[in-house]
Amino acid sequence: MSIYKRAQQWTTFTRVWHLFDAKWQNPFESAKIIQKYLAGLHKPIYGPSADTGDHVVVINSKEIALPGDEWQKRVYFHHTGFAGGASWTFAWELHEKDPTLVLKKAIYNSMKGNLYRHTKMERLHIYPDANVPQEILENVTNQIRRPRLIPKRLDEYSEEEVEKFPKLIDYPEDYVIQKIK
Repeated sequence: MSIYKRAQQWTTFTRVWHLFDAKWQNPFESAKIIQKYLAGLHKPIYGPSADTGDHVVVINSKEIALPGDEWQKRVYFHHTGFAGGASWTFAWELHEKDPTLVLKKAIYNSMKGNLYRHTKMERLHIYPDANVPQEILENVTNQIRRPRLIPKRLDEYSEEEVEKFPKLIDYPEDYVIQKIK
């Protein structure tokens, strides 16, 4: 086997480290994307019996965005195994306790029915902010594209951009807004 073919084979079967920024992302949409990289579904050599998945480093999990009023309505179940040990925790409470758990549970549940999901979850590294240990950042070679773009806040726009923005209505100079009591 030539050196080129051997290097090509090594790069095909090696585990790649991917970076995913979860800021303002829906954890359930993100989970579908991340689990494909953990399982190796993005690789041409994927097989259901072969473990070809990669490592995924997720940053900014503290700033995820659940749609609508999911923070107040979504509930996570936990049972201690003892009689009367059942408990339900709201998503906002779980996120306050550990800002990585909501995303971690979403990714784990997206692999439903997968017998190897415990080993795949070992390759998932979630951090609540952008502070990642240097030895992990040195391994990262790829970035996973976000499903949603992060919108710009109003205070991030300059005065020029605000003035140039098209207006629907130009109020006259002498226009007075009346307050209704």
